[in-house]
Amino acid sequence: RHAIGLDVEEADRLRTWADDADGAAARGRPETARAALAHALSAFPHHRALWMKAAALEREHGTAASLDEVLALAVKRVPRAEVLWLMRAKEKWNAGKVAEARGILMEAFAANENSQEVWLAAVKLEWENDETERARVLLSRARERCPADRVYMKSALLEREHQQFEEAVRLLEEGIARNAHFGKFYMMGGQICSEDLHSVDRAREFYRRGLQQNPDSLDLWILAATLEEKHGGTAPATDPTASVGNITKARSLLELGRLKNPASPPLWLAAIRLERRTGHAHLATSLTSRALQECPAAGALWAEEIATAPPAAQKGRSVDAIRRCADDPRVIAAVAMLFAAHDRKYAKARKWFERAAALDPDLGDTWARYLAFERTSGTEEAAAEVVRRCVAAEPKHGEVWCGVMKEMKNRRTTVAEGLELVVQEMARRSAASYVSRRTAAYSVPVDGPSQEQFLPPAFFRRSC
Repeated sequence: RHAIGLDVEEADRLRTWADDADGAAARGRPETARAALAHALSAFPHHRALWMKAAALEREHGTAASLDEVLALAVKRVPRAEVLWLMRAKEKWNAGKVAEARGILMEAFAANENSQEVWLAAVKLEWENDETERARVLLSRARERCPADRVYMKSALLEREHQQFEEAVRLLEEGIARNAHFGKFYMMGGQICSEDLHSVDRAREFYRRGLQQNPDSLDLWILAATLEEKHGGTAPATDPTASVGNITKARSLLELGRLKNPASPPLWLAAIRLERRTGHAHLATSLTSRALQECPAAGALWAEEIATAPPAAQKGRSVDAIRRCADDPRVIAAVAMLFAAHDRKYAKARKWFERAAALDPDLGDTWARYLAFERTSGTEEAAAEVVRRCVAAEPKHGEVWCGVMKEMKNRRTTVAEGLELVVQEMARRSAASYVSRRTAAYSVPVDGPSQEQFLPPAFFRRSC
């Protein structure tokens, strides 16, 4: 305490003391780190980032009581820092103290009037504890006092979860009237109409309006094309309720999307997969070549190329991919899967999975593939450690991850439960693709391929 400020320039005090705390924590000296942060906070009591460092230190090395003590002091010193209020309320909630969490959020409202984040945190607290009417009332007040896009999205999502589909659509239309350029309104509206109300025409109209207002929304182009692929055709007279796709229209939508949004890897990837799903291998290969010329540093395209190339060409493709985008976690994970599934170089595969997870811990697909690898080629302890690290990372992104976690039936699953579901989905896709490829080259399931679909099912055999 007496030496920490010696020979430190006044302008460098904050950075130096924060670095000292980080260094002490990294060396396994939490007490020293705690003392450095306490000294820094005595000089900079209103610095939000320092309080967040102190909270992170207590979460990792302290107790629930010490963490709450730090956060209580933090919100007193920096009452306008919403994130600190939310952290404290979340800790209480996770400890099962719902009433205390509710009280903290009420204090946060007083300090941060009409804060969108605080409103949504209060809604989530009631929603997750099955207080649906409380959540509805809060969302209604939020739409009056803080009519943000996310507030309308959460309002519609709540109604959709409780199967009030027309009310959800009404709320989305109300949101569109306020901000017609928010693409997610149209995405959710189209999904509700096609999946829940089974009205293809209404879904198509949502996507049409959305693309008119948001031509740069890649997800909207892909959703519109998927709708046409699955339901865009004319049902035969013998079965008017049959679902018939219109591949030509889906292909045209993806081409138009690429014209309006050049060098867009997601649109190229969607087009490539559409051709594979419909058995046009030569078109898929041609599109891949054009896509990689236009987007030479697109990790998603290179990962797909590695996974779908003939076995004899996969190593060459992986070398090209690493040369183009050496730090893309999707490419690194694709190479790791090659080492594991084909070369049986498990130590090297583990090293590459570690690198992929370190590059982007927020990518849930990487954790799922890593877990599948450890369950087939590692130990139970190693698999459990992957699960623990995934839960700590709380991933929010990933192609398969988002597809699984955003299903309405999975909305309340924990990260650990979601990880298991994603591994199971990958195993299902892998098995379906393997059977298809044994009977017809490049024949894949209708719901669309991803890297794991081109691996032998043994890669996932013990993963579920």
